[in-house]
Amino acid sequence: MMGAKMQYRLLWERVRTGDEQAYFDLYAQLYPELVRFGVRTFADSDLASDATDAVFLSIWEKRDSLDRVENVQSYLLTMLKRKMIRLLERKQKLSNALSSMLDQDEWTEMPYEEFIIRVQTDELVQHKLKNALAKLSFRQKQVVQLKFFENLSYEQIAEQTQMSVKTCYNTLYDALKLMRSVFYDF
Repeated sequence: MMGAKMQYRLLWERVRTGDEQAYFDLYAQLYPELVRFGVRTFADSDLASDATDAVFLSIWEKRDSLDRVENVQSYLLTMLKRKMIRLLERKQKLSNALSSMLDQDEWTEMPYEEFIIRVQTDELVQHKLKNALAKLSFRQKQVVQLKFFENLSYEQIAEQTQMSVKTCYNTLYDALKLMRSVFYDF
């Protein structure tokens, strides 16, 4: 019987060629272990699950540019740890921003984009944000995600989405305008 390390490496190579079944097999075999590692390391099962999903999503999205990996399991554990640290940092920044906003009572004066980022952790706002995002087109959601959650420049967004910089800007403008209408009564 083939060793797990070799099996993961073969699946990884097939994923690199775009083999969807190999991707799902790798996911099924390593997902539980990665989540357990995340829970043991950071004591947060939701964070561990979300980060593991993000790692696997990233693998599929970047399958064409993945490098060869000798120890897939170790590689994915490292990716997961880094992803969880980034998510925790983002969560802490959002929490700090919300606290600061509530302390300073400045939320009516701040730009819309800053408002969204600062109050994202509030439950009511999350509900409104979900409703607003549901009204956006796929492209609008994609540009909002890349601009505000991945902090990419318009040039980077244009490159990643294969749109012009002006189209990215206009798409984001339209998305924010639509989202602002949902938050208007807040």
